[in-house]
Amino acid sequence: MKITRRFFLSVLFSLLLIHPALPQTPPNQKFLVFVGTYTDKTDSKGIYAFEFDPSSGKLTPRGLAAETANPSWVVVHPNGKWAYAANESGKQSTISAFSINPQSAKLTLLNKLPAEGEDPCHLAFDKSGKYLFVANYTSGNVVVFPILSDGKLGEYTANAKDKYALGLEHFHGLNKERQEAPHAHWVAASEHNRFVYVADLGLDTVLVYTFDGTKGALTTADGAVAKPATGPRHVAWSNDGKFMYVLGELASTVTVFANDTETFKSQQVIAMLPSGFSGRNDAAEIALHPSGKWLFASNRGHDSIAVFSVDPANGTLTFLGNTPTGGKEPRHFALDPTGQFLLAENQNSNSIVVFRINLATGALTEVSLTGDISSPVCLVFLQP
Repeated sequence: MKITRRFFLSVLFSLLLIHPALPQTPPNQKFLVFVGTYTDKTDSKGIYAFEFDPSSGKLTPRGLAAETANPSWVVVHPNGKWAYAANESGKQSTISAFSINPQSAKLTLLNKLPAEGEDPCHLAFDKSGKYLFVANYTSGNVVVFPILSDGKLGEYTANAKDKYALGLEHFHGLNKERQEAPHAHWVAASEHNRFVYVADLGLDTVLVYTFDGTKGALTTADGAVAKPATGPRHVAWSNDGKFMYVLGELASTVTVFANDTETFKSQQVIAMLPSGFSGRNDAAEIALHPSGKWLFASNRGHDSIAVFSVDPANGTLTFLGNTPTGGKEPRHFALDPTGQFLLAENQNSNSIVVFRINLATGALTEVSLTGDISSPVCLVFLQP
């Protein structure tokens, strides 16, 4: 049979659809990893550095990167020069800015400002890299800090109270212990930087604020309302932005919202736990694989990673099963830059477990375990 150019291109295109491209990594490339911890009532001192080898899935300790109190969430700026930490310490909470030395794996404090709220638990950048968003859990507010030319944080430009969103000034959720007030738990900018999304556990809503990227200002707009007592904690987006996946901490579910011209419609609610499980569980983290084919979410109590396949046409999920994390309380996990591994931090058993991802089935297989790190709760890669 004669192979024409058209036939060759059609075959190549079909293969790309079956096997979406993953991030390319140079041979022998290793990644620097920073791990945030809780320092209260533990022997941890702050942020720790590791080296990750994607050829073996092994983590190698590089020591203490920065001594800082309760860095429960750490992010690395897109320029790779700066890192920022949420110091979760009640009314004394702060946000710290650091410079990164990739050779020594050390972080040097640039400045530290009050969080302007209680217990910051999530940080994110706007798409320009000029602003840092902070979600304060206990006080239920979102703060915007400008990032100055030297990496330091400037005085905040916005401080939005979630309780005023959607006219819910007097809202009280069904879970009286956890939803007695608004609780901002996750924040991120939209792809075009016009909106800021906030998952509020107390309001059972992913709030949508309009964002002014020139002034760093927030204005309340609309939101995606989940089922009562779901408790939105973290959010993942499909690669094309058409579907939003909301992890419900209180209900141990993932809610799939269809995004149609900035409006949201709930089209599926799916459990993260196996049928028959009746123990205590708090869902924690959620992430979509770069291929868009698999969605992962972590359970604390059941202590597992739930694996879902994704229907590319309508965004709906199919539950494939749970993989034990080999420890207690996997508060967070992260996918490595190559898309081949999932790294889960077991907060209460002081370990980080590395799983290899089967790119054909989404199944997870443990390849290494790193112990003796007190209360690991956040992990971020320094991109090359």
